[in-house]
Amino acid sequence: MNIRKHLLSIPLLLLSFGLIATSAQSAYAQSSRPKPQITSISVDPANEFVAGTDLTFTVEGTPRGKASLKVAGIERVISMSEVERGIYEAEYTVSRRDRISAKSTMRATLKVRGRAATKTQALGNGSALPPPVATTPPPVSQVGQLAIQRFSVTPVNKIEPGADLRFVMNGTPGAKASFTIEGVVNEVPMQEVQRGQYEGGYTIRRLDHFPSGVPIVATLEASGQTMRAKLNQALVADAKPPVIKNLSPRENEVVAGNPVQISGTFDDSGGAGIDVKSVRITLAGADITKNATITPQFFSLRTELRPGSYSVEVNAKDIAGNAVRRNWTFTMAAQAPPVSTVLPLQVVSHANNAQVSNGAVEVRGRTAPDAKVDIQVQAIAQIAGYFGLNQQIYNQSTRSDANGNFAFTFQPQIPVPGARFEINMTASKADLTKELRLVLFQQK
Repeated sequence: MNIRKHLLSIPLLLLSFGLIATSAQSAYAQSSRPKPQITSISVDPANEFVAGTDLTFTVEGTPRGKASLKVAGIERVISMSEVERGIYEAEYTVSRRDRISAKSTMRATLKVRGRAATKTQALGNGSALPPPVATTPPPVSQVGQLAIQRFSVTPVNKIEPGADLRFVMNGTPGAKASFTIEGVVNEVPMQEVQRGQYEGGYTIRRLDHFPSGVPIVATLEASGQTMRAKLNQALVADAKPPVIKNLSPRENEVVAGNPVQISGTFDDSGGAGIDVKSVRITLAGADITKNATITPQFFSLRTELRPGSYSVEVNAKDIAGNAVRRNWTFTMAAQAPPVSTVLPLQVVSHANNAQVSNGAVEVRGRTAPDAKVDIQVQAIAQIAGYFGLNQQIYNQSTRSDANGNFAFTFQPQIPVPGARFEINMTASKADLTKELRLVLFQQK
């Protein structure tokens, strides 16, 4: 009985010895593996850490590992990709929340087959690097019919370098999501943080150009299907109401003769832009909105009026909901004044509120023969929440020919789509003067 018991225990002893030997071999193999090495850490640029700057980090060391970087003053850990054998890279745009300088430390961690190495140095020790290599997102699983219920953004106070734009999209779960800011960045991945809720962000770079109303589109893809949704929300937390200016006829002007053009321009001072559906125009108490041409830049109406005094009221809101109301009066003369007391001045080309192409813009007009015409052109461009361009680009005088014709040409130094050109012309001859304003818009 005892012999049998001892015989049964022999396999158990052998198994135990085998496990011990295997564990010992594994421990020996792990201890015998060389520890990974980090030979260098660098950043480009190495001396510019203001908001909106693109930084490229590079770590060189043992290949086939997993590298990450922690920078003092940046909340998150920056993951890195092995773009070449033993070379790991990552790109990061400095946010306005970050608090970093050349003295901030960066600590790299490199893990290879269960062992890790670290290296720490100041950001200011970086050097120039090659551009990062884009990674390919993982494939998505099969899903049903795609749908996007909502695409929104958390508004920022100002569109400026380092500002963080945070987008949220709600739609079909388990798909691949991204967003594109036209002319700025394409197909930025969005992560599914909850079932059917995708989030993504973009930190504005120093050279980014955000024109007013820039299209931002979310894309959802899966199972060969693609669904897109445009952002119908302002990027800027707009609290300033728009302004209505360049009125025609001018306030208290006496108009001699039909037809008369009633018009004005909208100026939202870099805000969210005018909601054209909110515009309401009344003339002498009658609603004439449906007869007017209304755009985010201007409103215009040509009509025939009897002699008398007329009041105009325009109500509008910008996309953020800020309201504006402007009212003024003008008078239609009972009869035209004698020709001898009036200096003619009219624009032959272009029509008021017309769009002009890029490049030189020629304006042709007509006045009395051999009259002096003083011309000033102001260029006004509003970039939503970013900056405003307001400068005089033309200030000269010319004389009309024997038939009263005159022409001049101006060209903006920095063409900006949607820019407004306010052209003031003053004709003078003998003791007579006549003023005229023309508004043109740069094509988008």
